[in-house]
Amino acid sequence: MAIAAVLVALFALPALAQNRSQGTPTRVRGVVNKLDGQTLTPIQHLVVIFQENVSFDHYFGTYPTALNPPGEPRFKASPDTPMVNGLGTLVDGQPDGVLLTHNPNANNPGNGSNAINPFRLDRSQASTCSQDHAYGDEQKAFDEGLMDLFPASVGVGESSSCAATFAYGKDKGLVMGYFDGNTVTALWNYAQNFAMSDNSYGTTFGMSTAGMLNFVAGNTYPAMPSGPTASVVAVTNGVGTLVADLDPTGDLCSGTSTVSIGGKNIGDLLSAQTVTWGAFMGGFDLTVKNRDGSTGCNRQSPATPANGGPIKDYMPHHAFFQYFTSTANPQHIRPNSPANIGTSHDGGANHQYDLHDFFDALAVGNMPAVSFLKAIAAADAHAGYSDPLLEQSIMLVPTINAVMRSPFWKTTAIIVMYDDSDGWYDHQMSPIVNPSAVVNTAVPSNGDQLNGPGVCGRGMPLDGIEARCGYGPRLPLIVISPFAKRNFVDHTLTDQTSVL
Repeated sequence: MAIAAVLVALFALPALAQNRSQGTPTRVRGVVNKLDGQTLTPIQHLVVIFQENVSFDHYFGTYPTALNPPGEPRFKASPDTPMVNGLGTLVDGQPDGVLLTHNPNANNPGNGSNAINPFRLDRSQASTCSQDHAYGDEQKAFDEGLMDLFPASVGVGESSSCAATFAYGKDKGLVMGYFDGNTVTALWNYAQNFAMSDNSYGTTFGMSTAGMLNFVAGNTYPAMPSGPTASVVAVTNGVGTLVADLDPTGDLCSGTSTVSIGGKNIGDLLSAQTVTWGAFMGGFDLTVKNRDGSTGCNRQSPATPANGGPIKDYMPHHAFFQYFTSTANPQHIRPNSPANIGTSHDGGANHQYDLHDFFDALAVGNMPAVSFLKAIAAADAHAGYSDPLLEQSIMLVPTINAVMRSPFWKTTAIIVMYDDSDGWYDHQMSPIVNPSAVVNTAVPSNGDQLNGPGVCGRGMPLDGIEARCGYGPRLPLIVISPFAKRNFVDHTLTDQTSVL
């Protein structure tokens, strides 16, 4: 899918042609053209807030009805709010709908004692353990499309990194939990006032790095690991497909096992067209000292209680463009001026900045045509060290407010999207548009499992590249803009590459 499809579906804009006879949208060069300010639509600035580890049903399963218990922020939807393809709704405070009351995960004996219906996580339970979201394990949870093996395949209760307290007595059944508008209040309100999709998916199954690479490059191949690793599979002559998290080779903050990615990314294409752009990542500025005295690669911030302590601000395996030689800033060189951020004259930063640089540039009247934003880890929504309350209060609301209050708002579109599902339950089977057949007896979770060991879908993989089975789990996608359709739910099929 090209960006034209996203624009037509979610924005109230003059018509953009789609080549329906070919079944695919007409390719456009992007939202913005060049530095001369000429654009193909009234939108001159695109801001993508790329968050972590949330399935659609985990945040929007009962949208637009919330329980509204005493003492929590109330959510009352507009009477004309369209329904989403979710789990169901609430009637007199009680779950209503087969997926909420007679869910296949509650009826499948394969889930054992963890068999359970979806259940509401209260605002007081915002801090949870992270779930299993490995490439193969997510496929097993889908169980050939029956969507009924989530507790057994990806459920995580107590673990070495998370106390049982934060599974709230559900053990592996925690994976079936969902939040409503009393917890993800800001996100539900954004959906009320702007546009959202209920039919958008991860490009492939699997973890954060794969989702991020699909977003910026449309590919997790060719991956060139620094040494033998189970995270890169189907390797031939030292090149394979990345299926799990690895840090980028060369980054000062990376660990010992790393990977680089060949080919071009969206940053290369923007630069070739002299479009201003930047990737703004929380914790990227190694000169900053946090309140607790932490600095450099070890800068840290208070995390969600489930983490048991602070978490590093910068996670290299979430760094959009550090995997590509052409767009990397491995030494974390600082930009020479807020006014030059986004340009090729930024002092060697190569379009790679700290999140605070986005706001510094905004303060001097500069916002790149295209901005990719990543929160500090504590505010990126990843269960286990972040949570929806931290995500909204530290990242989403302040960032969106800052853009709305700027002179750029009238020509800006903000997209809020996620890199993977964290394994959280979603009832909708994704269309398998790219099959794969990787057998991994050593690490089964890094092999294909959807239709049995070593099988995900039928047919040959695109371009003959294995281990890219997808689409993967369904993920939230919200568009916030003066041009967005109001209180609108789009059902057009998209994936992470649709924003490219």
